[in-house]
Amino acid sequence: MNRDEIFAQVKAALVNLFEVDEDAVTPEAQLYQDLELDSIDAIDLVVHLQKLTGKKIKPEEFKSVRSVADVVEAVERLLADA
Repeated sequence: MNRDEIFAQVKAALVNLFEVDEDAVTPEAQLYQDLELDSIDAIDLVVHLQKLTGKKIKPEEFKSVRSVADVVEAVERLLADA
């Protein structure tokens, strides 16, 4: 999966799981401020990404995630470690 495909999957997850406006999901969008996710939403997103990738995501991997681009990079790293 390349970066664009990961972004598309993350965007689809945000739109479908949290009813985020599709146009609001950009790489620069901040998860908590711009997309109004909370910590429970972040956990749900991690669970969804684990199912998507088939990989276990360590909580510390996601502690520094603040933007959509950060999520994409975290998933990219996860897949690269495979």
